[in-house]
Amino acid sequence: MIRISLVLLIGLFLMQSRGTASVGRLFGPVMVVWFAVLALLGIRGIAQHPRILLALDPRYGLAMLSEGSWRGFIMLGAVFLAVTGTEALYADMGHFGRTALRTAWLRLVFPALLLNYFGQGAVLLGNPQALENPFYRLAPEWGLYPLVVLATTATIIASQAVISGAFSITRQAIQLGYLPRLEVQHTSEQEIGQVYVPRINTFLLVAVIILVLGFRSSGNLGAAYGIAVSGMMAITSGLAFLYMRSQGWSLALAVPVFAVFGLVDLTFLGANLLKIVEGGWFPIVVAALVFALMATWWRGRRLLAEKRARDAMPLDDFVAALKPDHPTRIPGTAVFMTRDLEHVPLALLHALKHYKVLHQRVVMMQVETEDVPHVPEEQRLEISELGKGFYRIRLRYGFMEQPNVVRALAQCRIGGLRFNLMETSFIIGREKLRPRPRRTAFWRWRDRLFVVMTNNMLDATEFFRIPPNRVVELGGQIEI
Repeated sequence: MIRISLVLLIGLFLMQSRGTASVGRLFGPVMVVWFAVLALLGIRGIAQHPRILLALDPRYGLAMLSEGSWRGFIMLGAVFLAVTGTEALYADMGHFGRTALRTAWLRLVFPALLLNYFGQGAVLLGNPQALENPFYRLAPEWGLYPLVVLATTATIIASQAVISGAFSITRQAIQLGYLPRLEVQHTSEQEIGQVYVPRINTFLLVAVIILVLGFRSSGNLGAAYGIAVSGMMAITSGLAFLYMRSQGWSLALAVPVFAVFGLVDLTFLGANLLKIVEGGWFPIVVAALVFALMATWWRGRRLLAEKRARDAMPLDDFVAALKPDHPTRIPGTAVFMTRDLEHVPLALLHALKHYKVLHQRVVMMQVETEDVPHVPEEQRLEISELGKGFYRIRLRYGFMEQPNVVRALAQCRIGGLRFNLMETSFIIGREKLRPRPRRTAFWRWRDRLFVVMTNNMLDATEFFRIPPNRVVELGGQIEI
């Protein structure tokens, strides 16, 4: 089984670069058939042993918890696995909005799963020996192999949903500044969520192979999965509380509402934490490593921006100091990509120092990513003229959007600013970072990690979709 699993997983990851748009049309019908079969099998089991419906009475669960509270608490860690897997639905269907999620969950997924779990319980009431695999015992003998094929297909589709979700979340983290720029390929012209991130795909493939060889069975993986999902749910409740507070909810309203969610989430998380030794340590270690990467990148970029601001000259003062005849102005437009529109980019100072000239029109362009999925087109561009041929352009994108500088320049004509690409040069600063000497061991490894991440990030030319033949790179060294 391990060999078959590895073959299927390797094939799944190898096909990611081709995208799933062509075969994605089959995913919906197959999953509808899958959940319909789950519901029918559950109804079949319930019909054979209707006594299982007594489980709807909450007194049975409360009695079990009260008679052996510690044992019942431990059982919550196993019971929780019944709700795992829904995060794959939200990860992939989140691109289609709340209506699609609610419709799919309330009208199809939730009823089908509920009926199937009741059916499995009914099978166990009739034959306790079926505990080894109550799901497949629901099916008649003639339907066993077709069910195995359907379950395998559904598993592959669910795995594809998780992989697509990982790509989408990575892309959003890059846009928000929590990860360095990586190559992101769009594999569909219709769906924004169909993206492919080569480095993440390779990382996931290696990690999954190690996971399969290390745990060797889904049963052994249950502890790791339980902690990962229950931890994610607890964090989501906390973030939802903060978000609703930012939207105007009062403490008197927010605390009672989210205390209920928090109590449920933390109870299940506590029950799953008892399984750390059994494999629950794995998602904790992975989460710590990812957090270290993201925190290092975010903190490093912030410190780098502060250092640039301290050493830079205010842009308004620079423009005011320019004279009509000095420096010499040459025909054309220079677009300087910068993270700070208030100060003179280092690349501009380097260009002026070495070439002793400026273009007739100089544009400072900043690309910002907002904390919203999409930015309306009317809010995309902000153009301001500084005088003496200098302009500021601020581009705003949502974290689910792909920046496109050339397209944005074409839209500038609405604001009265026209660009001819053949007369436009894009100036990009390329800085070489050096770790600061004589620091503690903790800061040294973070400095080196940030330098490695910076050196391996995607070139700004590719990320912003700038024509390579119109780019000029100017570099320098910065000590962090």
